[in-house]
Amino acid sequence: MPRTITERELTSPVALVGADGRLNPEAVGWTRTPMHDTSGIDGRRVWGRNKRWEYWAVTTPTHVIALTVSSLDYAAVHAVLVHDRRTGATIDRSAIAPLASSAVLPASLGDGPARAVTKSVSIDLDEVDGGTRLRATSGDVRLDVIAHRPAGHESLGVVVPWSPTRFQYTVKDVARPASGWLEVAGDRIELPTGESWAVLDHGRGRWPYRMTWNWGAASGRVGDRTIGLQLGGRWTDGTGSTENAVLVDGRLHKIGDELAWEYDEHDWLAPWRIHGASVDLRFEPFWDRVSSTELLVFGSHGHQCFGHYSGWVDASGERIPVDGLLGWAEDVRNRW
Repeated sequence: MPRTITERELTSPVALVGADGRLNPEAVGWTRTPMHDTSGIDGRRVWGRNKRWEYWAVTTPTHVIALTVSSLDYAAVHAVLVHDRRTGATIDRSAIAPLASSAVLPASLGDGPARAVTKSVSIDLDEVDGGTRLRATSGDVRLDVIAHRPAGHESLGVVVPWSPTRFQYTVKDVARPASGWLEVAGDRIELPTGESWAVLDHGRGRWPYRMTWNWGAASGRVGDRTIGLQLGGRWTDGTGSTENAVLVDGRLHKIGDELAWEYDEHDWLAPWRIHGASVDLRFEPFWDRVSSTELLVFGSHGHQCFGHYSGWVDASGERIPVDGLLGWAEDVRNRW
């Protein structure tokens, strides 16, 4: 049964790990702006279980775009995804390199660029005035997008503790207005202002070898308000932390519910329901991005379904209606 738990809000900078490389207990909690120093997750003192990544997704009326730059210590995994909602055409290119040599990642969020350079995929993520610049090239795909950061915009940071040696710090930054262009086979598409949104998943941690998670996010306008949804499940259950929140006009409202996720694993495009004491949402997918990677020490199998949310969420006592927000909900099972 869904339950509500009490979580601690952190308001001052803190190191994720101590000098011994173990989780700093003072780092456990949630933030409205990035506060965590994650420089200890560098693969030098502890190697083999570090997971570091920057994942960006951009949704527009016509396209879904996603970029991944990641290091798993023993390998780097990068990807460029472009899905044309009008035609159903999908370009999904990934590159796996040994020992993470192709990945450049900042020690902490905002400390520097993130880069992936391989023969098939090139990605550059740079902090610029007022936002983050996302650039990528893969075959006949090119893009240059700014994920704007409006003044006062907040994001959800959470530390999830499984044990003193297994833990994750994540920042989920939703409802970032996006502008720029995408080019596929010489056809350039300008991202429509006011209808294009970027979402960041920033991760630094040391994971158990096997893990299953749910993640959902959505961004857009409902009436005269900008709404962002951030929803998570399964991987946080029993840890005393959740990664659930709603963003209303840039202000973050934390949701302390362990949410129930209901969906049909035999029909991923059937409606999903995500609910708890402060959330009751229906998600209707239109496209299932199926991913499957199986290597000697690494395996990942997932369904990332894109579609629209409807229902309501509670924002600090105010019930916020949700109607037609574009986003995704996913089920991912990793061996890593």
